[in-house]
Amino acid sequence: MGLMGDKARLLETDRFVPAPDDGRESELQIDAMEAAEAAEAAEASDAVTETGHRRAAEAGDPAAMSALGAMLLRRGDLDGAEPHLRSAAATGDRAAANNLGVLLHQRGYADEAAGWWRIAAVAGSAAAAHALGRHYRERGDEPAAEYWLRQSAESGHCLGAYALADLLEHRGDAGAERWFRAAAERGHREAAYRLARLVEDGREAERRAVPAYGELTQQEEAEQWYRQAAARGHRRAALHLGALLEDRGDVQEAGRWYLSAAKDGEARAACALGYLLRDAGDEESAAEWWRRAAQDGDGNAANALGALHADRGELQTAERWYRVALDAGDVNGAYNIGLLCAEQGRPGRGEQWYRRAAYAGHREAANALAILLLQRGDASGAEPWFSKAAEAGSVDAAFNLGILYASRGDERTAHTWYERAAAAGHTDAALQVAIVQLREGRLQDAERNLRCAADGGSAEAAFRLADLLDRQASAAGAGQADGDRTAEDESTQWYERAARQGHRRAQVRVGMFAAARGDVVEAADWYRTAAEAGSRNGAFNLGLLLAREGSLPEAALWWQRAAEAGHGRAALRLALLAARRGALAEAQRWCAHAVETGPPEVAERAARLRTALQDELTA
Repeated sequence: MGLMGDKARLLETDRFVPAPDDGRESELQIDAMEAAEAAEAAEASDAVTETGHRRAAEAGDPAAMSALGAMLLRRGDLDGAEPHLRSAAATGDRAAANNLGVLLHQRGYADEAAGWWRIAAVAGSAAAAHALGRHYRERGDEPAAEYWLRQSAESGHCLGAYALADLLEHRGDAGAERWFRAAAERGHREAAYRLARLVEDGREAERRAVPAYGELTQQEEAEQWYRQAAARGHRRAALHLGALLEDRGDVQEAGRWYLSAAKDGEARAACALGYLLRDAGDEESAAEWWRRAAQDGDGNAANALGALHADRGELQTAERWYRVALDAGDVNGAYNIGLLCAEQGRPGRGEQWYRRAAYAGHREAANALAILLLQRGDASGAEPWFSKAAEAGSVDAAFNLGILYASRGDERTAHTWYERAAAAGHTDAALQVAIVQLREGRLQDAERNLRCAADGGSAEAAFRLADLLDRQASAAGAGQADGDRTAEDESTQWYERAARQGHRRAQVRVGMFAAARGDVVEAADWYRTAAEAGSRNGAFNLGLLLAREGSLPEAALWWQRAAEAGHGRAALRLALLAARRGALAEAQRWCAHAVETGPPEVAERAARLRTALQDELTA
């Protein structure tokens, strides 16, 4: 426990002596010359006052004894102060009793100090009640501590209100907020900070869920108290105020508060300032603040430095900073070293770092470790790590568990994990869930999950969503021909989005829309894009388009590509072309290919053509 009844409260007079930790600041700022003159004047005044007090004390004036003892105590002259304070306290002077308690506590006589504080507190000294309450709390006697701290707080004592709030919060008592507020309103900066934390954490959410007209929201009130504490030099308040401002987009002011806290030695603020500077494009300044924070033990800053050097290709330096982060207790350092090893093609070495982070509870490291094991063929070893990561909240691990169970044929369990990942916004999981729902005919649920996956960037989901919307429109009698589509049609928009993302079937579909409205150039572009990416339908349709335009040799090349990829209609077209130019053996080969690849109506036509060709060859 620090000084009882801090220096600002030693004298129960109208005089105020500021204390370095009280959070108070002088309201006057004077230059160096004025300060020197003021100090000389104060020293002269104190000398005159002390002389007067000594004369009165020697004459037996208790008030003078008390004041003189307080002056000497403030100066650190305990031997000189004690006899004066004892004499004054013996006459019933409560200020002298309180200050005698302070003196005795400084000398290590805690029990005797408590005795004098009790005398002063019973006589109405709020400062003594505060000191006595802190004494009992230090002894573990919380009921007695609460009694005296409440006496002090209810008398309007700022430090008493704060100490009572601290005790109540430690016990989980909702009454803490009232006393933090009382202390904060009297300028106690730590109380203002603690009150802001209470408000921001939402412990008052139920009481003030809908603010009355003119009442501050929780965030506004938290900001108000953070500002009060930060303005008085509370560096953690400045840090939280900066974070609050950054969250709402006020980056410039956030940076100013981060800078203020960072200069006062708050490593987390230096780290946050580094991120702001990096986002603003000033990597060198960002690195300097991260370096300061890392040297002060901030693991997050060390990781940020590691990532910065890794992006520059300076892998050895990156690993060194990741190790600094790990030494600071940030398990992300081990995970990042694992990623670095994987990037360098050293998965075996990376595994040990993933394990280290995973055993420490790092969920993404557990997921990465499980992937390594699965890639090595150790599915049974991978499963518990996937499960551990998923239970800890890793969405990727939940999805990977779905893949693992699906590979074993356990579709029900796989679907359960897919649903869990989809509910957390995993794009691929939402698509997998939607596919099952489409199969089961749960079209509304499927549409919701397809939208989620498509919004997340899944081209397959965008294509399936467009197809579903078309089918729903047709079922409702609102379907439309391809040539009647407009850019405003929602399904068309989803097809086009999927096509731009490289989805081959969507590219073919968009090409068909363009062909239907007579835009041959656009249709050919989409068909060609799909065909070059391996779409046999794109190659076949491009061939049809070229044949209509009179480019039969080029059309034949695309049909050949489609046929070789298993497109029966393309094979039948090639068979007809070969038959027309008299290459009957070649035509028969393509007929056989068409029969083999289908579909049934194509296979039937190809079989008839093959028979006719055979008859002609044997005729």
